[in-house]
Amino acid sequence: MVGVQQRKLAVHDLEIGMFVSDLDRPWHETPFPIQGFYIRSQNDVRALVSHCKWVMIDEPETRDSADVNLPHVVGFRARSRQRAKGREEIELPPLSIREPVNHKVSTTLKKEIKTSRKLLGDAEGALERMFDSVRSEAGVDTRLVADVTRKMVKSVCRQPSALLWLSRTRQYDDFVYRHALNTSVWALVVGRQLGLNEGLLNHLGAGCLLSQVGKTTLPIEIVESEQQLSVEDYEVFRTYVQRGVEVLKPSGVSKAVLSVVQGHRERHNGSGFPIGLGGERIPLLAKVAGIAEFFESLIAPREGQEPMTPAKAVGLLYEMRNIEFQKDLVEAFIQAVGVYPAGTLVELNDGSRGVVVSHSPERRLWPSVMVLQASEKGSFKSGRVVDLARYNEARTQAEVLAVRECLPHGTEGLDLMALDATNEPRWSLGKIFTR
Repeated sequence: MVGVQQRKLAVHDLEIGMFVSDLDRPWHETPFPIQGFYIRSQNDVRALVSHCKWVMIDEPETRDSADVNLPHVVGFRARSRQRAKGREEIELPPLSIREPVNHKVSTTLKKEIKTSRKLLGDAEGALERMFDSVRSEAGVDTRLVADVTRKMVKSVCRQPSALLWLSRTRQYDDFVYRHALNTSVWALVVGRQLGLNEGLLNHLGAGCLLSQVGKTTLPIEIVESEQQLSVEDYEVFRTYVQRGVEVLKPSGVSKAVLSVVQGHRERHNGSGFPIGLGGERIPLLAKVAGIAEFFESLIAPREGQEPMTPAKAVGLLYEMRNIEFQKDLVEAFIQAVGVYPAGTLVELNDGSRGVVVSHSPERRLWPSVMVLQASEKGSFKSGRVVDLARYNEARTQAEVLAVRECLPHGTEGLDLMALDATNEPRWSLGKIFTR
C-alpha cells in the first residue's frame, strides 16, 4: 500500500494541486477555515504567502501510480479531490449582505437549552401534521410551521449552539421530519452568521422545514431508497422539488419561502435540479438551504448507510467551494458551525473521549467538549464540559489539550441519543454547562 509523507516547502514554491497539511504557525492564527486543504487556485497560494514562510505538504511516498492509488493514499481527501476533478470553478464577486445584523449572544447555552427543549418537539409535531394533510389531500396549513420557525429564529439569534446541540442529541421516528428539521437548524445558524435579519431568517427556516414536503407525493420505495436509485427512479425522485412547490403555492406561503423550496437542490455550477440554475441565478436563501441540506445528508443519512463524521463533511464542503457551493457561503458555514460541529465525537490528545457541544469562533480547532469517557490519566471526570479555548489560555504548546481525531458514529460508549433519549439529559445540565 502506498503511504503518505510530509515535506517542508517554502510558500513561494507551492503549486496548485498540492495538499497543505500543516503551517509554520497555529491554524487558529490564520484565516483558513479548516486544517488541511488542497491548493486549488492562485488565490490560495497568495493567502498562504501572506501568512506563512513555509508549510508542510502531504505527498505519496512513491510517485509511480499516484492517480490510480490516491484513494489508498489519503482516503477521504482523495475522494473529495476526485469528486471536484474536471469541474469548472465559478467565481462570483464577494458576497454582500444588505444591512447585515450583528446578532449578539444574549444568553448562556445552559439557559437556552432549557428554554428551547420543547421547541424541537413542537416543530416535529407541526411537520407531521402538515405532511399528513398533504398525503390526505386535505389542503396545506403552514401556520403551525410559521409559528415554530419564528421561535427557532429567536432561539438561534439568542444562542446559536443550543438548537444545534438539541437537534444532534434528539431521536426522531421519521427520517423526513428529522432531515427537514435539522436542515433548518443548520441553515438558521449559518444565516445568523451572515447577518441576515429576523425576517429573512424566518423565510429561510420555514423554507427548509417545507423543503421535503414534495416527497410525500412520491412512491414510498423511491423515498426510502433515494441514495441507491436507478436512472429511471432518480428522474422520478428529482420531481419532488417541483411537486412540493405545487403543493405549497395554494397555501399562501411567501415567494421567499417558495424560492427556498424550489432552489435548495440547485448547485453553484449548474449541476443541480430541477432547473439547473447556477451562480447568481440561485437565490441567496436557497443557496444557504442547499449547503445545509447537503451537510445534513452526509452526517445523518438513512439507516443502513454509513454517516460521515461532521469534520469530514466540513472538509468535503471546503473542497467543493466555487464548484457546487459558493465559496463565501461555504466559509460562512464553517465559521458558523466550526471545524468540529456540535455532535462530533472526538478523542482528545490526553486519551479522553467525548462529544463537541459548541465551538469558539476565534479558536476553531478548540471547541467545547463534553467528556464521556475519561482517560487513564484521569484529567477530567466523565460528564464534564471542557472549553478547550479557555483551558488552553496561557498554556505552553506541550500542555495544550486538543482534538486528536474524530471518531465514527456508533463508537462504543459514545451514544449521542443516550444523552437525550427522553427529553431529559443523562447528565444534569446544572452540573455540566457552567458557561
